[in-house]
Amino acid sequence: MSDIFENDIDNETEDISALEDNTVDQIEDTSQFVYPEPLYKLLLEYSSEGIYATTKSDTALKSGDHVIIPTRYGKDMALVLGVSKTPIGIKPSDVVVIDRVATDEDLERSQTLRQKEIEAFPIFKEKAASHNLEMKLIATHFLLDEQKVLFFFSADNRVDFRELVKDLVSIFKMRIELRQIGVRDESRIIGGLGVCGRPYCCHCVSDKLRPVSIRMAKDQNLSLNSMKISGQCGRLLCCLSYEYDWYAEARKKLPNEGTHLFYDGTKFRITEVNLLSSMVKMAGEDGRIIEVNAKRFYRDNNNWKIR
Repeated sequence: MSDIFENDIDNETEDISALEDNTVDQIEDTSQFVYPEPLYKLLLEYSSEGIYATTKSDTALKSGDHVIIPTRYGKDMALVLGVSKTPIGIKPSDVVVIDRVATDEDLERSQTLRQKEIEAFPIFKEKAASHNLEMKLIATHFLLDEQKVLFFFSADNRVDFRELVKDLVSIFKMRIELRQIGVRDESRIIGGLGVCGRPYCCHCVSDKLRPVSIRMAKDQNLSLNSMKISGQCGRLLCCLSYEYDWYAEARKKLPNEGTHLFYDGTKFRITEVNLLSSMVKMAGEDGRIIEVNAKRFYRDNNNWKIR
């Protein structure tokens, strides 16, 4: 299962380059890999993390079922979202094997643990304050099948929480694991509404944190205004990454701005390419400014021409 949390936590500045992600996806060729069937999409509700899984049994699962699966932290409960017929952007190592279907006892224990998670919140905050640690607690989670509690927090800098862990162990009498997460992870877990008025993409569309670059904003002809191209987390909008592939593919079929070509007896220079409207604006040496449908452009010996 691939890592979902960010590796680097940086302080935000007004420099627009600070909005970019430092991590780079390792692209793996999965074209020859045959995914198992049925392949289920699961959700870890406490972290909004999506997981792909298969099962060794013949029991058919349906949306809304709960199952026990191995996670990076130990065996835990996940919600079945449904069958994935066309998995996109995942590696074979992302697919886990479902251990078993959750029983009524598992569901009851899960409800009990959720109440304990609520009670653990003020305890963590009190102990962190007593150690003068500036930590913002994001989520608390008790594993279902193991004696372990997870605390996810954010902080401006790295935090030495060794003494804090000792205090928490003495209180909860189980294994304690603290995880410092980044601003994107915080938004994904908590959720909210973006500038578009819709729920955060990272929370409701995809949990895969593909790095977003300013280059993606440039290729989409967006204003490089940090207020317009950054999300509530202070990083570049996730949708820039989701839509970039379409823009990159569409641009291959059209000339770039600044390209010169001869049309209607005059030399023209392309001044604007609008991929969404499929219109290209050109300025001619004779003073004319015209718009041409993108479908009329074609290549002839590496030269752009208009039908």
